[in-house]
Amino acid sequence: MRQECENGLATVPFDRESREMSPMKVALRFLPRILLPALLAMNFGASAQQMPPAEPPLPMPGTHPDAPSLRVQANEVLVPTLVEKHSGEVVYGLRANDFVLEDNGVPQKIKVQEEMDSAPVSLVVAVEQGGVSVLEFDKLAKLGPLLDLFLADGRSQAALVGFDSKPHLIRDYTHSSEEINEALKHLNMGDGGDAILDTVSYAVDLLESQPKEYRRVLLLIGEERDHGSKHTKTEQLIEKIGRSDVLVLSVSFSPAKAELLHDMKDSGESRIMSPISTLFLLVQAFKKNVAKEVAHMSGGEYTTFTGDKGFESRVVESAKHARNRYIITFSPSDPSPGLHTIRVQTTEDLGARVVARANYWRMQEP
Repeated sequence: MRQECENGLATVPFDRESREMSPMKVALRFLPRILLPALLAMNFGASAQQMPPAEPPLPMPGTHPDAPSLRVQANEVLVPTLVEKHSGEVVYGLRANDFVLEDNGVPQKIKVQEEMDSAPVSLVVAVEQGGVSVLEFDKLAKLGPLLDLFLADGRSQAALVGFDSKPHLIRDYTHSSEEINEALKHLNMGDGGDAILDTVSYAVDLLESQPKEYRRVLLLIGEERDHGSKHTKTEQLIEKIGRSDVLVLSVSFSPAKAELLHDMKDSGESRIMSPISTLFLLVQAFKKNVAKEVAHMSGGEYTTFTGDKGFESRVVESAKHARNRYIITFSPSDPSPGLHTIRVQTTEDLGARVVARANYWRMQEP
């Protein structure tokens, strides 16, 4: 993104002194923030400032026309679905008659790809550089080798995006985790912003510019709340994620344990109401923890970390889960435009958890 924009926050420059400060002093230095505006009006006609387009990535060499594709038709909704036992073992071999999928509470006729999600991956890694993220730079510098779990097939690719009060492309798409790792070792400290809404919108644009045979994945690493997005309203991002096939994996700096336990219990089932009520509740949830909700919407996962080992294990887990999802598709029986809620269950009790896309956005019929 070439254009400069006001970040709306008290900018605090980072310097050598900042690097030498204790973690507590650094945290206190970034404590003052301008409060986010009150609840956004539920009016889709009032749009935010138009966000400058994402910097166009260069075309990647080596795209294989015979690579496995997702084989999704234009009128179908893609629902990536993970079925995992409590022991961590993935349940394989399930077919369409092993699942029940409801769209706004109505069972749908579904298809399940015979193989697991074997398509090459187009990955955008978005890492926070603003606020107190400086305390996590040592962990981010070790992320590169873990990306081999996404890129090991030789066909997959990754790009690196940094963000503070605005997102920017650090490293264009590459097949090499070493190139991403080198960039991660030289992160510059940003301002006090944490523009997650703008960053997710920016990353989705980067991913949707890639060939259809790639599975699009966003690995979002940062805080759980947005501070300072100027170009993307909550409702706009909900619609954008709902129209895309991007899988979001969120790994966040550790929030309070009570909040995490609440988020883990919240499956979104209580949101199956009228579309307006569902959207209102989802907007509220985005304001509380946008990193968690954007992952939940897309069928991805949200997790937190504290120490180095916790960070590494969370990224490894996210990468493995991204590769072990069933691809369920369906053609909606309800043509109503707007936000739809999806619920996926197995027909039999397998003693496993089902992680699937929670929402999609249906466009108005022409």
